[in-house]
Amino acid sequence: MNPRSRRPRNPLDALHRLEGLIGAFLEHLAEERGYSQHTLRAYRGDLERFLTFVARGFHNTTEDRLRTDVVDTAAVRAFLAHLTQAKVGARSQARALSAVRSLFRFACRAGLLETNPAAAVRTPKQPQRLPRELRPGEIENLLDAAGSTTEQPELALRDRAILELLYATGLRVGELVSLDWADLDLDDGTLRVVGKGDKERMVPFGQTAQRALLAWLGAWDAVRARAATVRGGEPLFLNFRGGRLTDRSVRRILDACVAAAALHAGVHPHAIRHSFATHLLENGADLRMIQELLGHSSLATTQRYTHLEIDRLMTVYRESHPRAKRG
Repeated sequence: MNPRSRRPRNPLDALHRLEGLIGAFLEHLAEERGYSQHTLRAYRGDLERFLTFVARGFHNTTEDRLRTDVVDTAAVRAFLAHLTQAKVGARSQARALSAVRSLFRFACRAGLLETNPAAAVRTPKQPQRLPRELRPGEIENLLDAAGSTTEQPELALRDRAILELLYATGLRVGELVSLDWADLDLDDGTLRVVGKGDKERMVPFGQTAQRALLAWLGAWDAVRARAATVRGGEPLFLNFRGGRLTDRSVRRILDACVAAAALHAGVHPHAIRHSFATHLLENGADLRMIQELLGHSSLATTQRYTHLEIDRLMTVYRESHPRAKRG
């Protein structure tokens, strides 16, 4: 027997192939960084697309043979050019580049590479825009439509509570569906939510949302009883079968309410979050307070709402002031 065969396999050996590096990186994000399944799916999709392009389209090899150390800056730039030719938007390109940068940063920390080949690649310029927020009157129409899209009274109460709570708190839809009743204090009108990066925050909600939640609480037991097996505590929002509601189901509920309210198509849960922030800003709320409520780690993210409001004011001014119009 060859003496070398007795040596224990170096766990870094697999990382010398890009395919193995991606697997180890995703495992690191899941187990050590605590990334959500949604985020992991996005990373996996971007990195597998990168692997396939660089292996087959740039190095004329197969994915399982591509070595980590042969990937250079030219390959990363070529990948972005490939995405552009495939009509992939700038935002999706930036997300893919961020995933690739993070992957090679992980490789550098593991001692596989000395420099990050994606570090010098410029991020595609992003359009500075936020999803269109709903005006207060549109929000009222949407909330009035909640519950009108189902013939089941208990689910009508649920749908009303979902939309009231989304608008009252500005929660992300993933945060909303992860809530349990234990996370709410209905007497004080506050809830505890764990957001991005496992950061916990307290968010208040008003009496209208409180009443909607209490009404739904009265029907919750009957819906929960439909579950074949009861697991995972007491989810705040349930599906028809008594299990925890998913973010996809929330989007379907919202789509039905948008149609019932005769609003423009394309309104999604994040648009309600933007409406929440914009309406607070318009009514004099402090940016730092809005940042805390939204769970933004950086104030710069929240400041986009200031830019949005200034743009709106300038548009109204140019359209309305007689001396602002060009002759």
